[in-house]
Amino acid sequence: MPSRKNQSQSSPGRRDEILRVLKGSSHPLSIADIADQLGVHPNTVRFHLDRLVANGQVERVSPQQRVPGRPPQLFRAVAGMDPAGPRQYRMLAEILAGTLNTADSEQRNRAVEAGRRWGHQHCASPDTGSGAPDDPIDKLVALLDEVGFAPEREAEQQPAGGTARINLRNCPFLELAQDRPQITCPIHLGLMRGAMEAWGSPITVDRLDAFVEPDKCVVQLTTAKAG
Repeated sequence: MPSRKNQSQSSPGRRDEILRVLKGSSHPLSIADIADQLGVHPNTVRFHLDRLVANGQVERVSPQQRVPGRPPQLFRAVAGMDPAGPRQYRMLAEILAGTLNTADSEQRNRAVEAGRRWGHQHCASPDTGSGAPDDPIDKLVALLDEVGFAPEREAEQQPAGGTARINLRNCPFLELAQDRPQITCPIHLGLMRGAMEAWGSPITVDRLDAFVEPDKCVVQLTTAKAG
């Protein structure tokens, strides 16, 4: 059973109290100042301050006046909203997805274009793809792995002028894709097309077959015909 001291040091409530004290102060505080206000041991304050600094909620401040000996560490709360606060990106995605009426082919094309634009911009960056393989299909596999699709390039490939396939074993937008595959899948298709376009690849992403198996989507690629 954890000791009372360990329980105190691991309590999120104590961290909130330290942050509240710093926000309520008009000047930076030392560890001893905070400990005195809360009536706790300085080691407890030090433990939580390390986490608060790492989270970007608190920053260390250098003393403005020099004093004999080693100056105490001073801390103050970082102005602004909590960078470690809760996020609702899924809700945002659902709201934005709800603006697309995919029964309309024009809206579907807009979803493809949105993905294509991101894929092109991301892969056209000079900092993107350094050290990546030369083969465009392998480059696409590396990109899909980076985004979180857990791709698998099928070993058996047709010669130039034929087709190739990449199996996707994960969807980084799984919940949204299950509810609205008619929106997310065109975006993913456009993303891959934009990447190939940015690389100047002769290979085109023909289509994306969603959930052909419960744990697999399939990317169909068409390779360039031999001249």
